[in-house]
Amino acid sequence: MEATKEPQQHQGPSFYQQYAPYYSYELQRLASFPLVFSYRQIRSMRPDETRPADPKQFPIYPGDISMQNWTWGNDYRPGSSQDNLIYSRAQLSANGQLQPGGWMGGLRTETLRRGEENAKGFFYWLVAGTTDSQLGNGVKKPYPNNRLLSGLDSPMGTVHGLSKYPYMREGRRIIGRPSFNDPQGFTIWEVDMSRTDFKADFYRQNLSEEEYRNLWLAVGGLNAPALAVGSQSVEDTKSRSRARIYPDSVGIGHYAIDFHPCMTNSPPEAPGNTEREGTRKGQGQAYPFQIPLRAMIPQKIDNMLVAGKSIAVSHTAAAAYRVHSFEWSAGVAAGVTAAFSLENGIIPYELVDELPSREPNLEVLQLRLQQNANPIAFPGTSIFNSSWQNWK
Repeated sequence: MEATKEPQQHQGPSFYQQYAPYYSYELQRLASFPLVFSYRQIRSMRPDETRPADPKQFPIYPGDISMQNWTWGNDYRPGSSQDNLIYSRAQLSANGQLQPGGWMGGLRTETLRRGEENAKGFFYWLVAGTTDSQLGNGVKKPYPNNRLLSGLDSPMGTVHGLSKYPYMREGRRIIGRPSFNDPQGFTIWEVDMSRTDFKADFYRQNLSEEEYRNLWLAVGGLNAPALAVGSQSVEDTKSRSRARIYPDSVGIGHYAIDFHPCMTNSPPEAPGNTEREGTRKGQGQAYPFQIPLRAMIPQKIDNMLVAGKSIAVSHTAAAAYRVHSFEWSAGVAAGVTAAFSLENGIIPYELVDELPSREPNLEVLQLRLQQNANPIAFPGTSIFNSSWQNWK
């Protein structure tokens, strides 16, 4: 959307009233059109101008362009078997997509269409809407001095003005190949990078004694051996103050564990609908983390590497292992690993199949990545490092 000098005439979409009960600024502290506009602003007509400290006071000039991305806006969050976007395996089997020649992309195209309507309706809400589903009446004001940029010469390069492909916040993910240490297949878990206080009552009350002990064996770091042999209790065990360190790291990332849950009822835009209860439980800050090569190697396919948000991560870990900086790092790692494997006549799994023993070829690969300015660890990463708790 582009800010204009004069108010524009906005025609409400025929479907707007269906989706209007969903749109909201979400929180009172976010209830500001300048804040929403600048949150994803991609062009400024005065880029060198010093802005106020408060985003709500940011000036908007004619010609400024913003690309919208807002939870209670153009996020479309279906979550039932009637409207889910990504079909389950049972659904794929029922509609024939698992049969030879039957694959149609695995997506419910009707939900994709409704997601597009939801996004178009959000623009109209921004410029003309006067309702707010979470904050009530009197909060949302019209801002008609904006126009939707559409057409092949628009920033999105599409006739409808939306992106060329929807942003999938979470999609299908692999489970890594089984090994001695991971008999069920390799996966990155929440405990591998979360800064959560795992001694909180929630974990004590909802885990068995054995599960709670195993949790602390996973997060205890250098304190875990004493717990393992029984010379130290869980109560006396301190959590490590860093993410898990992987000997096969091929990249890095850092982002909070951040969920946008599916909605409770179908359709997601239904009046009074709420986020699915309990989904945000694992949400919180994460330590700077690494990308292990094992998370990119499928269970049974030797000549393929998986990158981006489809690597072997749990649902909770995926909320952090999903942003572009991580995807770039993982993509570089996949490309370099593929080239390295071809050059040396090996398959990627052979780079990690002897872990935790030394893997000479893996070390050569990691050196190449670092020499190409693609780090595999944040500065100061060490099992002895205990200062990550204050890392900003």
